Amino acid sequence: MANIFELFDKIKTGGSHSSGAVEYLIVGLGNPGERYAHTRHNVGFMAVDTIAKQFGVEIKRSKFKGLTTTCTISGKQCLLLKPTTFMNLSGESVEAAASYYNIPMEHVLVLFDDISLEPSRLRIRRKGSHGGHNGIRNIIDMTGEEDFPRIKIGVGKKPNPNYDLADWVLSSFTFKEMEGISEAIQKAVKATELIVAGEIDKAMNLYNS
Repeated sequence: MANIFELFDKIKTGGSHSSGAVEYLIVGLGNPGERYAHTRHNVGFMAVDTIAKQFGVEIKRSKFKGLTTTCTISGKQCLLLKPTTFMNLSGESVEAAASYYNIPMEHVLVLFDDISLEPSRLRIRRKGSHGGHNGIRNIIDMTGEEDFPRIKIGVGKKPNPNYDLADWVLSSFTFKEMEGISEAIQKAVKATELIVAGEIDKAMNLYNS
């Protein structure tokens, strides 16, 4: 039996999942819980929280194995999503939300951390492989597709090759790094607006570095 939230969505969107008004899914990747809140691996959460704040909403509704809210960006109804499955199972949340609203993967925008980029830098891509990122790997595994846009947010390289990768991505930013991260997130918000508006080329030209 559909729960009360699903029934409300059906009423709102004309009675079926496929006819829903949601056109874009915007996902920030991270790990739930206070202990991870300010770590490098959670910069996707930070970015989507910033998007929510800019558009006057709060991501707090529990659904699709994550926290969600809706808002209008560039004239389109968007679902903001923070998976609460932990990073390595992010695809479970993304697949559930995309399937419910029948959102094609080219309209699923994912924001996440990239250790190959320095803080303050972005890299926007139309599609691609997982590149060793376990959250992206699981999204590809769960959806069977890799043709979805993504915004990679630089979190800095490991201090040395022998530094444990898990320890690095679960470490906190320094005060100086946070200045760069804040700059990158503001750029990511602007890039998101352009991508939702169908101007990914412009976003790449303006913000790829």
